[in-house]
Amino acid sequence: MQAKYFLPSFLIVQIVVLQLIPFFPELTEQLYSNGLYPILSNFSRVIFGKIPFSIGDCIYLVVIISSLLWFWNKRKSWKLAWKNNILSILNFLSVFYFLFHLLWGFNYYRQPLFEKMNIQRDYSDADLLAFTKKIIAKTNLIQHQITKNDSSKVVFPYSQEQVFEMNVSGYKNLAKDYPYFTYKNLSAKKSLISLPLTYMGFGGYLNPFTNEAQVNYLMPMYNSPTTSSHEMAHQMGYSSESECNFIGFMASVKNDNLYFQYSGYSFALNYCLANWHVRNEKIFNQLLKTIHPGILKNYKESEDFWKQYETPIEKGFHFFYDNFLKLNQQKDGMEGYSKFVNLMVNYYKNKDL
Repeated sequence: MQAKYFLPSFLIVQIVVLQLIPFFPELTEQLYSNGLYPILSNFSRVIFGKIPFSIGDCIYLVVIISSLLWFWNKRKSWKLAWKNNILSILNFLSVFYFLFHLLWGFNYYRQPLFEKMNIQRDYSDADLLAFTKKIIAKTNLIQHQITKNDSSKVVFPYSQEQVFEMNVSGYKNLAKDYPYFTYKNLSAKKSLISLPLTYMGFGGYLNPFTNEAQVNYLMPMYNSPTTSSHEMAHQMGYSSESECNFIGFMASVKNDNLYFQYSGYSFALNYCLANWHVRNEKIFNQLLKTIHPGILKNYKESEDFWKQYETPIEKGFHFFYDNFLKLNQQKDGMEGYSKFVNLMVNYYKNKDL
């Protein structure tokens, strides 16, 4: 085989191998998610964690600009050198694909959290209603403890950097019950591309190449603890969006700080309400009447923020990410974010909040 065909051929081999890996989740869990990955991810967080700005965002910007310049420079010679140009693209994709899976992507094929924590997958309307009422009572209680009245929205008193540091305390408390949620070597950053992220409709993302948790610092701050905890769960090797929502929620409500607890409970309550809005609008309206007006003001604050950035771009990126998730063993795609209600309802079925 000629050297110039090695990387394109290697890309094909990678694609074939990835069709087989889903049949061995326990092996992936043992050898990669609890073997190689923690070593690689901790090394990345030690290297990049102390740098005050996002190295991952910088890398992405350099790659995007370089790619655009490459295509621009090749525009006139494309027809004559199309074969070599396609080989160059395949070479890049092969290396990108390999590094993505080596540094993080194999976590898509690990054992589901339902199995790891022995949590049932299905629940009844009665189960959901009982849980929703419990979480309304808890969210109401914390909102009142913070504001001293029912009508005021919660105003978050911490900076984004303080949130990152304080999130670690929630994970420490969570790890006392579940050691596999131990978080080490903080590497969370305010994303340099927060404005584009806002137009795309995302609160944050994990850079798989530098293992930095990137958070959109423009969104309302009361959302920040749970959003950043979600991205930190990705750092620990959990790929499923529903699982990271669940872990991020747990880390927030386990935090000793009331503002962090409020972020977690209000986040979970919002998903439960959205679930009822689809299932039974009558029950949804009844539940809405039992929620403190201050909580609803926080929801309105968040809704108004995202509405002002709504464009067709958001739908395009959501379509792309939905299909990306489905191609990577997340069969529910973007709907997977809301599937963490299943985890919450069944986890707390016989527990107090």
